[in-house]
Order: sequence, then C-alpha cells, then structure tokens
Amino acid sequence: MSERTIDILSVGETLIDFIGTQPEHPISKTKDYHRYLGGSPTNVAMNMSRLGVNVEMVATIGDDGFGEYIMKRFAENNVNTESIRVSESVPTTVIFVSRTTGTPEFVALRGADSEIIWDQISEEKLKKCKIFHTSCFALSKEPARSTILESARRAAELGCQLSIDINYSEKIWPDTKAATNTITEYCSLNPIVKVSQDDVDRLFGPGMNHEEIFEYIHGLGVDVVCLTLGKDGAKLSERGKEVIQFSALKVEKIMDATGAGDAFWSGFLFATLAGKSKEEQLKTGLKMAAIKLQNVGRIPDFATELSNFLEF
Repeated sequence: MSERTIDILSVGETLIDFIGTQPEHPISKTKDYHRYLGGSPTNVAMNMSRLGVNVEMVATIGDDGFGEYIMKRFAENNVNTESIRVSESVPTTVIFVSRTTGTPEFVALRGADSEIIWDQISEEKLKKCKIFHTSCFALSKEPARSTILESARRAAELGCQLSIDINYSEKIWPDTKAATNTITEYCSLNPIVKVSQDDVDRLFGPGMNHEEIFEYIHGLGVDVVCLTLGKDGAKLSERGKEVIQFSALKVEKIMDATGAGDAFWSGFLFATLAGKSKEEQLKTGLKMAAIKLQNVGRIPDFATELSNFLEF
C-alpha cells in the first residue's frame, strides 16, 4: 500500500462567508459585512494546515473574484489545491452570517460548492490519506453527495479513517428524510462523528437527551461520537466505554462563535493524528475552540504559536 502522506483529505464546501460587523444584530438589521474564507471542511483544512499537518482540499469554486480569493488564501496557508475544480458555469458559493456569541443566523447563496465530481478524487489520493473528512452541508446536494459517498466507501475499504461533521440545517437541506438516509449511509462506514446539540435539534427535533443521541448514532455503526455543547463544553462516547465530558475553557470576551465547532474538530483531529488518548483529543478540541472564540472569522495565522499552545 502507498505511504499515507496526506494527513487529511478535506472534502466539501469552500465558500465566502460575509460576517456582519454589528455584534448581535440579525441579518435584517446588519448594514456592513466583512469577507472571510468559509465552509466547514475548508475551516478544518485551514486550521489543520496552520498546525503543521499535510492537508489537501477537494472542492469546487466559480471562475470569479471570490474563487480567486479562495485560492490565494489556500496558497498562503500551504493547503494543497490540486483537487479544487474551477467551474466556468456556476459562481462561487456565498453565505451571509450574523455576528454573534451564540448560534448565528445565515443566508446561503449556493453555487459551485455542490459541483464536486468523481474525477477530483483519485484512487491514489484515497490510498495516501489518513483521514477523509466531510460535512453534512457537503452531502446536501448532487453531484457532490454521490461523489463523496462513493469516495468515502472506497477510502474506508483502503483503511482510511473517515470523519464527518453532521452540521445539519434545514435551510441547506429541507428534505430531512433524505438527509437522515444519507447520514445513515455515511455512518455505516464507521466515521468519527462530530455533532452539536443544535444539529440534533434541527435534524430530529428537540427532546433527545445525550444518552439517546449517543445510542442512536452508535446504532448506525459508529464507534466514536463527539457531542459539542457550546459553553457547556463537549462529551465523547466511545462504544463500550464510559462517556467522557469536559467543560469549555473560560473565554473572557467572546468575539464571534462562527467556526468554533470547526476549530474544535480541527484540534480533535490533530490530536487523533498524533495518537493521543480520547481525553487529550477532547481537551485539544476545546483549546482550539477557545482560540477561535477570541477572533472574528477565523483563528489567527500563527502556526508555531498554535502548535506550542496545543502541546500535550
């Protein structure tokens, strides 16, 4: 088998987030926005590259100024972009997001993000990657859905560890039944799963307790489930073992919650690649989330300091 030289193959949406500059204003009252690179798999790719691991992004952008900006940001952060496709017919996806310390409001203008095709993910890349990561957002539309499911199945057969952020939103995927069926199919391949309380409430309706959430997802074929709880920290359930829980780190002034879950997962996967215990994986995720909460739009560009901060 080929040497696994790609630490993480991050597959899914890359887009432009326009985050409001007025704190705690709904979109209807937000006058000004600032541009950031966004998308859950994109945030994970950028964060992990800053931590010094080898990252490759699989995505589709438009042949426009936003797409050009995205490629520039990836290049600045040493993310491999050879599997990013440029569409000449569909524009780059854009999302407007409210700035808040809680769950943000957003309006998505979908474009090229869902145009991921099979040619972008070669067999050779699947043989070389250690972690294959994607999101519920990425699975919400064709042809990306079929491409990602087939690639994930092949990656699993080749011994790659799968990962998914079940970042479900009815605004992105109104057909809850189709979403559930797709999530079930992906989870049957035993990925590491990240899900938030908000995701669960949107997907299944409020009322499921944490034990029921873990039982349900384990029942789909998943060994490790991480449930993020915002200011209350996170829980991790590994099949057959006691649930681990840690509180969130104290942050004196929260600047922006957008991307905090992605920062958490970046830290978690970073510790996973380092072969650390589940306790350390959870703690490292919470450290990264704390860094993100103190910054608007993204974690800062200081890889050396980040790596030192996350030393075990």
